Amino acid sequence: MNFAFYGRVSTEEQQDPEASRNWQLDKCLRLIEPAGGVIVEEFFDIGQSRSLPWKRRPEAARLLAALRDRHRGFDEVVIAEPQRGFSGSQYGETFPLFVHYGAGLWIPEMGGRIDPDSEAHEMMMTMFGGVSKGERNRTRKRVRSAMGSQARHQGRFLGGRPPYGYTIADAGPHPNPAKASDGKRLHRLAVDPATAPVVQRIFDEYINGSGLYAIAQGLTHDGILSPSANDPARNAHRAGHHGAWAKTAVGAILSNPRYTGYEVWNKQRRDEILLDVDDVARGHTTRMRWNDENEWIWSETSAHEAIIERESFEQVQRLIRPMRGQHASRRPRSDARSRYLLRGLLSCGLCGRRMQGNTIRGGKQYRCRYPAEYAITADSEHPKQLYVREEPIVRALDDWIGTVFDPEHLDETCELLAASSAEPDMGEATRTEAAKRTLGTADRRLAQYREALDHGTDPAIVSTWIAELQAEKAAAQQTLATTKSHALDAKTIRGLLDDLGDIRTVLADADEEAKTTLYAALGLKLTYAPAEGGNRVDVVAAPLGVDVSPCRRGDLNPHALAGTRPST
Repeated sequence: MNFAFYGRVSTEEQQDPEASRNWQLDKCLRLIEPAGGVIVEEFFDIGQSRSLPWKRRPEAARLLAALRDRHRGFDEVVIAEPQRGFSGSQYGETFPLFVHYGAGLWIPEMGGRIDPDSEAHEMMMTMFGGVSKGERNRTRKRVRSAMGSQARHQGRFLGGRPPYGYTIADAGPHPNPAKASDGKRLHRLAVDPATAPVVQRIFDEYINGSGLYAIAQGLTHDGILSPSANDPARNAHRAGHHGAWAKTAVGAILSNPRYTGYEVWNKQRRDEILLDVDDVARGHTTRMRWNDENEWIWSETSAHEAIIERESFEQVQRLIRPMRGQHASRRPRSDARSRYLLRGLLSCGLCGRRMQGNTIRGGKQYRCRYPAEYAITADSEHPKQLYVREEPIVRALDDWIGTVFDPEHLDETCELLAASSAEPDMGEATRTEAAKRTLGTADRRLAQYREALDHGTDPAIVSTWIAELQAEKAAAQQTLATTKSHALDAKTIRGLLDDLGDIRTVLADADEEAKTTLYAALGLKLTYAPAEGGNRVDVVAAPLGVDVSPCRRGDLNPHALAGTRPST
């Protein structure tokens, strides 16, 4: 019987993926070899939590896709541990697919193949899913309890970026002897002489009546770099504001209790919320949420040098607290992230920041509120708020992508797509290289086994070695064959495109999730550049490789003056 092996390791940092794969594979081989089973294909997820449904784990999703292929090279699937494969209700959501496509599922704890008609098997696998979920929850609680204790009783710095005004200093060897022998050391916060006076200035000015924006304006005017500009290497995601201070940065400094010299932990928590309330099987996603101040964990004694006296900090909190209550309550936000097709792809050409999705009266648009958030200089040409509508960008963008498939470009496009399909991805390349190494050493290993047999080694042991080697060879050959089968030639791609019809029509009718996937795969980067004579969006799509005319844009700003004409 030909088997596919599925395994999973959750963290590369704490576990060796290769060692984890090997022991899981060995456990599976011990189960299936007595039944004449051979593993011909592997699916191994690295860095994927068990809480993720199968469709959201790359290798598990690839396995599900392979099940649909009538010409797949395996008929059975084996998993080393049910807890590694399924958590919570995942077994009940996934196993029916195995049954539907006629693939068996083998689990060591079940003694072999799962019987889809057995109530006992169903009950046992459901129990394993519950155990897996409970184990994950217990681990999280133990880790959080330990970290809370370390923060409270030891004042230990538990990692992360140092607050503005501090740097990280060495605090001696790690108390765990094993970690200390590996060179791991503890760290603490140390006052940064260059930025600590800025923190003191912010607290003094706020106590004396200055507002957040006024403080930010003063710091920017005096040429003091903002926290992200002061350490650009660690804040590359915030590039584009040219060192200007944001009022939110000032507010974050005023609200940070660690400036009092005490270690404070548990200010935030990770909540797991449903990704789609209408489709529970899609699983959860994590959101960072603020805890109430009474849930914060303070160290019992001072843990590092203070920049602000605790009395001054508490005075600032008394001034801030009434302001917090003045903010209007927000309406519950629906899970509408996928609605913005250009989310994360569109940047403002004036400041370089990513533009944020915004819906007004049902119309989707993107905005940049740089001046409203940052204390920019008086000579800035950036409008207070900059808006651009999504619909005309997407319409013209799809039309531009369609030009790649115009008759004069189609042959070149098919050749490029054929070349791309022949190049395996990183995971596939790794499996291919491993398969080649296995085949390259097979003859030498076989000769060694025969030599061991000649020197009196138990024939039963040697025969086991040879059987394992033959299974590895078969799996390696299947891996190479599968890799080659993924490649499509230009003629086949041309036929697929002909079946699709007009690409512009296909894009116009495509659902939003498919279009966001396409834009991400193309590596699109868009920059909106408003101008008096018209507006434009410059587009970069590095993987296309086809020389086509520029993407035309115009009349994108809903607040643009009447009479402006589109520009190219």
